[in-house]
Amino acid sequence: MPYTSKLLGLTIGGLLSLSGFFGAFAHAQEVDLSPEQKSRVRAEKVDSAIKLIPAGYKFVTPGKLTVASVPGRLPFAAYATDNKTPVGSEPDFAQLIADSLGLQLELVPIAWADWPLGLVSGRFDAAIHNITVTEERKEKFDFSTYRNDLLGFYVPLNSKVAKVEKPEDVAGLKVIVSSGTNQEQILLRWIEANRAKGLPASEVQYYDDEAVLDVALQSGRADAYLGPNATSAFKAAKEQKTKFVGGFSGGWPQTAEIAVATKKGSGLADAITVALNEQIKGGSYGKVLARWNLAAEAVKEARTNPPGLPKK
Repeated sequence: MPYTSKLLGLTIGGLLSLSGFFGAFAHAQEVDLSPEQKSRVRAEKVDSAIKLIPAGYKFVTPGKLTVASVPGRLPFAAYATDNKTPVGSEPDFAQLIADSLGLQLELVPIAWADWPLGLVSGRFDAAIHNITVTEERKEKFDFSTYRNDLLGFYVPLNSKVAKVEKPEDVAGLKVIVSSGTNQEQILLRWIEANRAKGLPASEVQYYDDEAVLDVALQSGRADAYLGPNATSAFKAAKEQKTKFVGGFSGGWPQTAEIAVATKKGSGLADAITVALNEQIKGGSYGKVLARWNLAAEAVKEARTNPPGLPKK
């Protein structure tokens, strides 16, 4: 079976050099969407937000909010069955913000790694695609938060594992995780902490194929999967084969938030933050989260440039 595992107490350095399965997750997938998901939640203008747009700010295209988006995987963003209509939580949030600012929405498809240069060069006004606020990024960009960055543990529906929220909860479990990711580093730290306490060994598994991963989980070869909550929650809701048993911040032990990124000093961040807060109050924000099964990642209030994850 194409997986690699290491037991607690063995050398873990070799784990970091293994190829993970996350690349398989990054491709667009064929998913049946509801009629609501194929459309967009719309919003009215927010005068208080519009007034905060700097008088001298020049939009990439007058009258439009040009936003970088990364079509590839739901619930974040993908193309509908016509292969041209962007759907997903991030296009939905972009639409809410554009509507609030009294602008038309223009989505620019890019590779995720290209958003920083695109903002700096003025190719688009904002980037909206699962971007975590970090102190290093704040040196070049402004941020308006709209989701909590969560990691989630998922188990089969018939699993006896009821809760995984702290290091002790993974003792004795066989956990699937993607190699080279932040969640892997957190899991390995948890395992080391358990070893120091004399708790049962945990087994870490890595898969290169999502289908094989699913089989391992459903067959009992593995007990749980740890990964980004957003993608796992969407998959769980659609397939009804797994369930959420616990989650924590993607920056554990620090709190991490997902935000709209804009060019540093452009002046758009405050306007976007006010727009988001009005949509939180009005309910449109909650509708977007609910339709993509992301309610667990809701923020009570959007913030401009909050503390970010520390520099590495």
